Amino acid sequence: MSNIDELYKQSEVLRREGKLAEATEKLNELIALDPNHVLARMTIARLLCKAGKPLEAVPHSEMACQVEPNESFNWAALSQTYQQSFEATQDRIYILKAEEAKTKSHQLQWAQS
Repeated sequence: MSNIDELYKQSEVLRREGKLAEATEKLNELIALDPNHVLARMTIARLLCKAGKPLEAVPHSEMACQVEPNESFNWAALSQTYQQSFEATQDRIYILKAEEAKTKSHQLQWAQS
């Protein structure tokens, strides 16, 4: 098993145990080895949002969409991250970005149908 796979597995164990900060650390280690690891990016974004840090989650969600631009789920998750960023900041740019990401997600879903 590769070091990347092992780090992800460790992060999942920590996440299930409720050790979110430690899980996030493992994911950061993984991302340092493979910056394009989409699943790690999506997971860390979710954990950061849970921790009340949606602005820190934004670059991870955006990177997941850059790496896999045709994956509708990534765009839907990015939309949610932007929505949570708006709730945290009241900066309307995040609502606009959330709507754009949601639209992109829907377009990809329709294209795959």
